[in-house]
Amino acid sequence: MEHNKVELFPFDLFLFNSKRNWGEKIMYHKEIAACALGRKKAPFVLKNATVLNIFTNEWVSGDIALMDDTILGVGSYEGEHETDLCGKYVVPGFMDAHLHLESTLLNPSQLISQALLKGTTTFIVDPHEAANVSGMDGVRYMIDDASQCSANVFFMMPSCVPSVSFEKNGALICAEQMKTFIEDPHILGLGEVMDVQAVLDCREDMMEKLDLFRKKGRVMDGHGGSLGEKQGACYRLAGIRTDHECTTYEDAVREARNGIQILIREGTAARNLEAIVAGIVKNQIPADAFSFCTDDKHIEDIIKNGHISYNIRKAISLGVKPEDAYRMASYNTARCYGLDHLGAIAPGYQADLAVLDDYKTVQIHSVYHKGKLVGNEEVQRANIPENLLNTVHIAYPGAEVFQMRLTREEQPVIHVVPGEILTDFTFEPVTVRDGQFQPDDNYQKIFVFERHHSTGMVGKGIVKGFSIKGGAVASTVGHDSHNLIVIGDDNEAMEQAVQELMNCHGGYTVVKKGRKPLTQPLEIMGLMSASSHEEVASNLKNMIELARSMGIPKEIDPFVTLSFLALPVIPKVRITPMGIYDAEHDCWHQIQ
Repeated sequence: MEHNKVELFPFDLFLFNSKRNWGEKIMYHKEIAACALGRKKAPFVLKNATVLNIFTNEWVSGDIALMDDTILGVGSYEGEHETDLCGKYVVPGFMDAHLHLESTLLNPSQLISQALLKGTTTFIVDPHEAANVSGMDGVRYMIDDASQCSANVFFMMPSCVPSVSFEKNGALICAEQMKTFIEDPHILGLGEVMDVQAVLDCREDMMEKLDLFRKKGRVMDGHGGSLGEKQGACYRLAGIRTDHECTTYEDAVREARNGIQILIREGTAARNLEAIVAGIVKNQIPADAFSFCTDDKHIEDIIKNGHISYNIRKAISLGVKPEDAYRMASYNTARCYGLDHLGAIAPGYQADLAVLDDYKTVQIHSVYHKGKLVGNEEVQRANIPENLLNTVHIAYPGAEVFQMRLTREEQPVIHVVPGEILTDFTFEPVTVRDGQFQPDDNYQKIFVFERHHSTGMVGKGIVKGFSIKGGAVASTVGHDSHNLIVIGDDNEAMEQAVQELMNCHGGYTVVKKGRKPLTQPLEIMGLMSASSHEEVASNLKNMIELARSMGIPKEIDPFVTLSFLALPVIPKVRITPMGIYDAEHDCWHQIQ
């Protein structure tokens, strides 16, 4: 039986366990039957609940009977142990259909333990940030640390490491390497196939990866976003099943017509939910083809606003029926990924439950995973391998690199789009004095330093819309290759920011001219902190406030938006260690 092609229900796992004899299996099933029929008290019952039935889209009053990690039934039950919910609303535990745990800045177990408290009991993780820095060692660490948590955590095998062939990242993952991981029970499918052109061109190395996972009957995630009808059809024919990159309703519905499951993204920087959901409501189309994901969301944002709970709340406020919103947050995702034991409150399903004080505003009262109440408990973390703690290797050319000499006024300019990770691109006149670019309120400098192999490569550009004044912001989180990226208007502050991140082996830093840097070290692969979520959230809050005081508008996240300016698979234009890359026309532009 292929992993996740047919998913067994929890009690099936007992019955089909070959180590148990037939008598044991019959006795266990008799126990289940007696409790389900009400002839015997169930081990645990949640009394007086108002339960959302995903299959009929109705709220049903009754008790929820549980045995071990399995739901026995919803109706009138007595239990050996009971908890009276006094009419509170109970919905299936939420599922994040696509996220990068690294982008939360915490190690996996820290983040998952916090998102659990917000009602998310299932995480479908793409660890391609870790893979781009540390290869399979990074992937293994993510799996090992996440396995410490009381949650359903599945992983998609990173498909594009590097994201495109010319990128300067820390590792290469090919189909042959994937074979050693494909039977790992944590691996659910193939992660977002962001090198779309390789799929459309039927490039051999990409076809090998797709064929490997297709033969195993696994889900393969997409990264299409705005593909035309024929391109979208070709992409789907390659076996792609999902896409989280749609930013408009028109793009989303066009892909949904091809049978693509649309993962509506609402993260810290990329906020696509309102545009897509408004179209769903206006056109009154069924919600079956849509799920929710966060993709990249900071811990400070999760603690303040929620996790998938925020997606649900916002969708309801925009006019989605609450029942549909909860279905999008659970059953739709479970069905798409073949997780047939998850996503509903019905007999035989795993007892992952979110108990709500108010279902319209998604006010969480309590959360159950596998029938056990989730608490704010300290999670045992996996050991961090030494080779994941020293990953910033820059051949730094010196402070003179920030002197941007120009021979003409008109230059290629990267435009930051508020609330999006997309960019615009123009050639515009900028201020040049004594042969050097002079930043101002509109235009700032941006640099990317290759940080994996000490090559000394530095890409430089001019950016508009970040609006930083009197300082710099820098990060070793620079999707997806995670080179060191810095933006600012002051050479001294930019120099200080780069030195700061080299010294602390990676992280985020904000430098206001004339002041000491505010820094959050991300010592694990230059992506994650080993510190507590409280410390990271507090530091991040202070750093964002300082960045805002330097002019960065509230519609732009200083760090997440910055990190995506380095990702060459997203239009229109990006900055890499090789210079400015035009993703729409597959060409390069140089500052001159």
